[in-house]
Amino acid sequence: MAKSYTFMFAALVVLALLVSPIACSRKLGKPSKHKLIHKAAARAHRNHTTTPAASDSYGSGGWLSAVATYYGAPNGDGSDGGACGYQTAVGQPPFSSMIAAGSPALYKGGKGCGACYEVKCTSNSACSGQPATVVITDECPGCSETYHFDMSGTSMGAMAKPGMADKLRAAGIFQIQYKRVPCKYSGVNLAFRVDQGSNPFYFEVLIEFEDGDGDLNAVDIMEAGCGSWTPMVQNWGALWRYNSNTGKALRAPFSLRLTSDSGKVLVANNVIPAGWKAGATYRSLVNYS
Repeated sequence: MAKSYTFMFAALVVLALLVSPIACSRKLGKPSKHKLIHKAAARAHRNHTTTPAASDSYGSGGWLSAVATYYGAPNGDGSDGGACGYQTAVGQPPFSSMIAAGSPALYKGGKGCGACYEVKCTSNSACSGQPATVVITDECPGCSETYHFDMSGTSMGAMAKPGMADKLRAAGIFQIQYKRVPCKYSGVNLAFRVDQGSNPFYFEVLIEFEDGDGDLNAVDIMEAGCGSWTPMVQNWGALWRYNSNTGKALRAPFSLRLTSDSGKVLVANNVIPAGWKAGATYRSLVNYS
């Protein structure tokens, strides 16, 4: 009889293990920086969005004071990607060199990467007074003022009167006005560029071209067969990371849940496919609207 009870108990344990949900807990490893290489986009996946009741952060519409300088070539893109990790994408559409390095209050430890601002100036005779839109793609840790835009030569020239871009760039540091605006990347979907350092046990991704807020406060990941979300950790700039501590490879496809600066949520279902490759870029079918 004792042997019979022992057999029945063992059978119940095996059955419980078979029907239990797959454990999805993962250890979040130490930060690491990797150089990014842009590769061709792979096939897209469908997504859905939800919007919380929280008010949008662009309601006031008022202009605020800041200062501006420029860096890099006079008609260039500042630098290749800088502290957000966008690399050469800063000089290509949709950024098209209309970028700026932000002081720490604008860069926000990388959480400000991708945010869009209108900037204009009237403090110099070369200023047109007309606004130009720039994207934060870099950090300017040594910028002298709390709100300081160290702009690409191209974006600074966009604030000038026709034929006076060089004169404006020669002004050094000067006063400008700025305000936060929604990013608008017409016809461009979200891009998820897998970092070259990723492997079956470690996943790191650069997220770019978010409409609306442009920047992200949080990213969560769901592995195949998991059924629950796990927070990713911002590694640096616009890169987010996630790794296994089970000794087993991460299970793709991965779904990613993005939370923007104002709390808007977008879910990219299975956007990173099974058989994903380090260095590849995968695109969603939709973007924030």
